[in-house]
Amino acid sequence: MAEEPYVLLVEDDAANRGLASRILTTCGYTHGTAVDGQDALDKAVERKPDLILMDLSMPGMDGWEATRRLRGNPENATIRIIALTAHAMRGDREKAIAAGCDDVLTKPYRPSELIEAIERVLGVSGSGS
Repeated sequence: MAEEPYVLLVEDDAANRGLASRILTTCGYTHGTAVDGQDALDKAVERKPDLILMDLSMPGMDGWEATRRLRGNPENATIRIIALTAHAMRGDREKAIAAGCDDVLTKPYRPSELIEAIERVLGVSGSGS
């Protein structure tokens, strides 16, 4: 992993994307954004992220399919993925983990919950670098 983790935020909702982006910026994380699964795949090739925050429900290619495709490519094996989902039904967490996500964060989440999940998955303490 690079000294400063690079995070790719994949979120189709502009308000949610803006909020998460502000949280990442405030905490010192270098990040980029993608608006759907295909955009995420393309951007992951352009600049391999250390972590992807993956919205699971998006039009076009959803986060489920994008995660499966990322995991299907051995070059992406080290990319950590946190699912962002409004689905809080029984079994959804397990399905996301089975699809290849490392952790799951249910929306709406508090900024502190997002940062804690990032730090846990990346194995870092404190914000950003």
